[in-house]
Amino acid sequence: MDALLDLLNSRPLVNGEEQDALGDPAEGKRWAREHGGEGSLEELALLRRTRDALRDVVLGESSPEALSPLLEGVHRTPEFTSDGLRWTLSTPPHARLPAEVVLAWAETEEELPGRLRPCANDECRLFLLDRSRANRARWCSMAVCGNRAKARRHYERTR
Repeated sequence: MDALLDLLNSRPLVNGEEQDALGDPAEGKRWAREHGGEGSLEELALLRRTRDALRDVVLGESSPEALSPLLEGVHRTPEFTSDGLRWTLSTPPHARLPAEVVLAWAETEEELPGRLRPCANDECRLFLLDRSRANRARWCSMAVCGNRAKARRHYERTR
């Protein structure tokens, strides 16, 4: 699930300017390798497509069916080990990490429905996974976006 959130948050706004962790080939290769990928240009292109499609699905701008092309040719095979059942993913090497991210999204939707959401700060592009018991988290970061929202409300009340 870490790769899912990291991919969704790989294109933040910093001081009003978009940063793209997958935009520069060297930076993108490092990002992909840190998340278990190979870092090829083909993989980076597919990761960007995956990120955009997932973003639209999480925001409700597209239906989950928009993710179908990202799983074409992907197969999961069960394998019994001494630890129990393990699923092996069969896919071309450049498509493995993007497929794992889509499968992580599906698992998140099944186990924590409605908890993957955008930050409530309109000036923020990041997403959060709310693991709180009450399911009331609103900001990607309480220290940044949460404080800004609270300070804004306080300022408006005292004006």
